Amino acid sequence: MKYIVETKKSVEQAVTDLQEAVKRHNFGVLHIHNLQESLRKKGVDFPNECQILEICNPQKAKQVLTDDMSMNMALPCRISVYSEEGKTKIGMIRPKALLEALSNSESLMKVAEEVEAITIQMIEEAK
Repeated sequence: MKYIVETKKSVEQAVTDLQEAVKRHNFGVLHIHNLQESLRKKGVDFPNECQILEICNPQKAKQVLTDDMSMNMALPCRISVYSEEGKTKIGMIRPKALLEALSNSESLMKVAEEVEAITIQMIEEAK
């Protein structure tokens, strides 16, 4: 259900490179959550860097939501760049696995397969 790769890049560099890959594939970055920073602001010392990018392709989102509006709870796609045990990792929940758990729609599965292939390509380009 997860797709995770390691990179020799820093979290910051991997996030920058991922943002560029997202643009190249006609997706957009809606927001970047800096989990470590957010936790610090709440008084929690968290040692691992973690930035979560919310990404979206408006046409794919429209296809999904037109088929099943309740799928808004599974959107947008999220790709995480984080540190763990001294290594930088880039990962996501596979869109196809996520939608399979939430829907039986064949048309949604097709969109999920397309989005998964594209997001894997983005991650591979960023690593």
